[in-house]
Amino acid sequence: MGRYLRLLRVRHYVKNILVLTPLVFSGRLLAGGSLLLGLLGFLGFSALSSVVYIINDIHDVEQDRAHPTKCKRPIASGEVSLPAARWCAGVCLAVAVGITLLAGLRWWALVCMALYLALNIGYSRGLKNLPIVDITILVSGFLLRLLYGSIVTDITVSSWLYLTVMAMSFYLSLGKRRNELMRLGNEQTRQVLRYYSRAFLDKNMYMFLALVHVFYALWCMNNENSAFIFTVPIVMLIGLKYSLAVEGDSDGDPVEVLLHDKVLIVLCSVYALTMVAILYIRW
Repeated sequence: MGRYLRLLRVRHYVKNILVLTPLVFSGRLLAGGSLLLGLLGFLGFSALSSVVYIINDIHDVEQDRAHPTKCKRPIASGEVSLPAARWCAGVCLAVAVGITLLAGLRWWALVCMALYLALNIGYSRGLKNLPIVDITILVSGFLLRLLYGSIVTDITVSSWLYLTVMAMSFYLSLGKRRNELMRLGNEQTRQVLRYYSRAFLDKNMYMFLALVHVFYALWCMNNENSAFIFTVPIVMLIGLKYSLAVEGDSDGDPVEVLLHDKVLIVLCSVYALTMVAILYIRW
């Protein structure tokens, strides 16, 4: 069972919390059936993301076997056969579509899922070898999660929040590429690394971190709840701590960086609790 959970990348479902962001920030988390819709959206997109992970692992099985850490993945290590992996991908896709339809017949949600799937199949088939294009597709995945959550819950998302998530996604993706370059060099298992330099990735990474803080502060200032502005310092501290943590011995994967840094987990928890207190507790 454990090998199939690793195949589905359940640990990476933390990224899909973005699906719940529109609902949580709207203050309607506990209103009517909103929470159920949000949870259905989270589960639906999680199943879809597993499809993408499996497709990518099937396509990259030979490269993964030559990678120092990816060689331990279920398909690359031989724990899960290719036919079994394809079967799992099909089941996950059916579950994703079924849950989305259960949440309500919203065609734009299905379009959003199809676009996410198409972009990531293109990524696996060769777009990941094109500089800038590879990072842009990674960023689009985060934005589509946010858009999907907005559609499923029928909640409009602020333009400033979209810009914040976009800038944050570029920051995280550039950090991932930078650490891969540092650990693997520019040839071994990811061809696109030959086009990047440490200086390019560094300066653009921190440019986008600055934009995260600017866009987030503007989102807070344009929100009806003036207390949002008090969360800006927490976000700045999270950015600082993540920048320090990603410098460590990792491949820069955001989930792994987060889950292996206790201080970062605490800061994110403080942010979440502060937001919940501002939105859902009457003072």
